[in-house]
Formats: sequence, C-alpha cells, structure tokens
Amino acid sequence: MTQSGVEKIFSYESGEAFAQLMDKKDPLAAFRDAFLVPEAKNGEQVVYMAGNSLGLQPQATRDYIDQELTDWADLGVEGHLNAKFPWLPYHENLTAMTARLVGAKPEEVVVMNSLTTNLHLMMVSFYNPTKERYKILIEGGAFPSDQYAVASQATFHGFDPADAILELTPRSGEEILRTEDILAYIEEHGESIALVLLGSCNYLTGQAFELEKIAAAARKKGCRFGVNLAHGAGNLELKLHDWGLDFAVWCSYKYLNAGPGAIAGCFVHERQANNPQLKRFTGWWGHDKKTRFLMGPEFVPIPGAEGWQLSNPPIFQLAALRASMEIFDKAGMPAIRHKGDLLTGYLEFLLDRLPENSCQIITPRNKQERGCQLSIRVSKKPKELVENLKANNAICDFREPDIIRVAPCPLYNSFHDVYRFVNVIGALWA
Repeated sequence: MTQSGVEKIFSYESGEAFAQLMDKKDPLAAFRDAFLVPEAKNGEQVVYMAGNSLGLQPQATRDYIDQELTDWADLGVEGHLNAKFPWLPYHENLTAMTARLVGAKPEEVVVMNSLTTNLHLMMVSFYNPTKERYKILIEGGAFPSDQYAVASQATFHGFDPADAILELTPRSGEEILRTEDILAYIEEHGESIALVLLGSCNYLTGQAFELEKIAAAARKKGCRFGVNLAHGAGNLELKLHDWGLDFAVWCSYKYLNAGPGAIAGCFVHERQANNPQLKRFTGWWGHDKKTRFLMGPEFVPIPGAEGWQLSNPPIFQLAALRASMEIFDKAGMPAIRHKGDLLTGYLEFLLDRLPENSCQIITPRNKQERGCQLSIRVSKKPKELVENLKANNAICDFREPDIIRVAPCPLYNSFHDVYRFVNVIGALWA
C-alpha cells in the first residue's frame, strides 16, 4: 500500500474476504445490475476489464432504441415532432447531463459526429497558423488518430509536419511526462506554438495530465489549448469550464458505454463559442434554430457549441447514449471517481504482490495522475498472457510491444472482479 495513490488511512488486504467485504460496503454496487455483463460458457460472469476500449451495454439500451424504432414504424416523418422523445430536439435531452459530466455550462457542450471529425472541426477554428506561430504541440505517443489529424492539418495549411509537429517525450529512463517539463516546454517555445493538443489521459500509459496548469501556461503564451477526452470523459472528474480549455472532444463508446462507433461529444468554452472571428466549417444543423427551416442562404450559427453541428444526428445512437448517461448522472462523477480510485488502487496492490520482475506498472502511482486504467509492461509473452486470460474468462487488452491495459470501471466492475482477475494472472504465472 505504501506505493499506492489511495488515502494513507486506508489499507488493502490480499484475501478474497476483503474483496467481498468491500463490495458489500460499496454504495455504487447496485449500478452493476444496470449493465449486461458477458457470461462465460459455464454461466459465470466474465471479468471484464476492457471498458477503456469498449464499455458494456446498459440494460436500458435496447428499450431506448426500440422506442425509436417503434415511433419510426408508427409515425414515419412525423416522429421528428411527435415521437415520445421528438427527434428534432433529441440531442437536447443529453445537454445538461453532458455538461455535468465534463464540468461545463450547457451552452458549451454538444453531442455530435465522431471524435476525429469533431477534432478536425475544432482545428479549423482553433488552429490558425501564421508564418511565426504555426506549430502544434502534442504528447509523444499520442493516439494515432490524433497524430494523423494534426499532421494532415499542418499539411493542409502548407507546413511540413516534420517541422510543424512538436512532441513531448519523457525524460530518459522514465515512462511518463512530468508536468513541470510540459510547462517549461510551453514557456520556452510558446511563441511558435499555435495549438497545444493533449489527451486528457494517455491511451497507452494511462497518465492523466494536469489540464488546469497546462491550460494556464498555454494562455499565458498565447497558444490555443484543446484536449482529447477519449479516455477522460466518464473516467476522470473534469472541470472544463473552470480550467479554461479552448475546446475538448471525446468519444462515447469507451467509458460512456454508448456502443461501438457511438456518437461523440464536443466542448467549446463560452469565451470562444460566440466569437465571430473564429473560422468554422458549417452545416444546416448548426444554423439558428429560429430560422433554420426558412432555408435561407446565409449561415447564422446557434449560440454556443451547438453552432458547430453539421447534420442532424443519428437518433438510435443518441438513444443508446442517453441510456448510459442517465446512469452516470444518477451516480455522479465524484462518487464514480472515488470508487475508481479504490478499485484501481486495489488492482495495483494485488499486482505488486505478484512474483518480482514479472510485470511493471507504468501508469503513475499517484491517483491524481490517472483514472481507472493501469498499463502493465509484461516481461514474458504479453500477447499470449492476454489470450490466456481470455481463455480463463478475464478480458483486458494488449498494445504493442509489451503492454496490457487493465481498467476496472466503477459502475460495473467490483472488487471481487479485481481479485479474480489478478488471481487468474497469478495462476497463469505459477
């Protein structure tokens, strides 16, 4: 326990009875029943630790989608106004919940498109390079889609990505970035940086960045600051408005449990959302709602983040996301994050008791610098380990060359899940 980020007054125990006791005392335990946990052939529930890749399906999802199928069958086009949840304003059912989830004002958020589409839309508005200030700063080892997106934006503006893209890398011999190094880099090079773009939580290492400090440093040097919340939304407790980010984008199929390829989300800070000087790509659905159906030739944006919408959203995907978001809203992110800290700390504690040198946790030990995920470097046949875990009804994922990612999600994972997971690893390595 001395290495864990969990409160010092709390101590873990290694026996199964401890896990069972923690589950009995868990105030969020009942939320597990709100999800469909896969079952193995023997009827036992699978230990599912891959919610950082694809979250489990809420029990209500089928009913929510079925409602829209029924209204489509019964009403046809009239469902836009007369469905049980009218389709025309359907995305607005998610606005207040989304704002609470990410710590924003309702007018600063919108559910739309896919993550990388939203990232490109945001860079149209917030990456405005000049001859002197044209560089984009990202973390080294950013998710490939982010790397492709920033490189293509630099190229689109006539810059060589090899020159325009700057990458933050850890110190020699270290796995994660130090906040002081990020701040120092921005201070030294900020005059040439047009945009700082980070993942709130790095997909590979699981490191959560100190966004408030980085946002302040970027503003001081005149850089725009955007964040990819793919591994942050539904995982970390966020305060996007207070932290002063310019924009953020996220997907909803990982921690937010909206299903494969689910609709994504976007945040634009209020100081930017109604700035007429910002360039943007426009579409009909972002036009002022009061005059949208007059079909006029001039685009008038909806105030706030909604003004970046392009097309009417997919209703079935919105329904799936609503089924999950209602669970998050009921539980609340402070309680979700508190349990997440305990679960991940417990996973860390049990992994530390495995045979020495069998694995190395590369995710920060400090709970303030991580969410649910622990990334584990495995010294011997990591890909084979993941397959063997799967054969023993324990699911996580593998990333080249030697990392397995394990993410106990607070709404549906239990302490006993964590105990079983590490117990399987121990048996495989015995």
